[in-house]
Amino acid sequence: MDRLLLTLLFVALLLLCVYGMWKGWRRQARAQSVRIPPFPTRPAEPGTALLEAPGLYVATTYAGHWQERIVTRGAGLRGPATLRLHDDGIDVDREGMPGFWIPREAVTGIATGKGMAGKVMGTDSLLIVTWRAGESGEAGESDGAVELDTGFRADDRGVYPEWIKQVERASADEAATESDEERIVGGAQA
Repeated sequence: MDRLLLTLLFVALLLLCVYGMWKGWRRQARAQSVRIPPFPTRPAEPGTALLEAPGLYVATTYAGHWQERIVTRGAGLRGPATLRLHDDGIDVDREGMPGFWIPREAVTGIATGKGMAGKVMGTDSLLIVTWRAGESGEAGESDGAVELDTGFRADDRGVYPEWIKQVERASADEAATESDEERIVGGAQA
């Protein structure tokens, strides 16, 4: 009888712990859904992929806070995914979960790292894209934009240098275009 009572007590304690974790996850998701704008959806016709890498979507976190996982909008679940680079952005295509689109103009950086949100691996095992969710699109303005890091572990980590080169080149091209536009507008006003 004592053994049965102890077993039932242990099972009840375990269920209470699982329930507490579930409630905490849901509370965190509700709080984040207010602070973090909806992730952009993939365009109907994103064009052909410049680069593609199958692998593991690790997490999305607040930029610079690699343990502060974003759990709202299904972004907190790790799973198999394919990362595709297009002219206008990056497609995070997650299997069995909602994917999302990172617009090219929202990307603020790309680098490799060793860990993110409870997943720590060897040196430079993750490709981390830093981007701003909620960009208004107006020159330099943001309406409640939040800077995020999205981590991805490719099956072939040898593709990381090409990803970094392509994304940084596009960012440099975009900055040069904006600079040219400012000079043209500035020259027209003078």
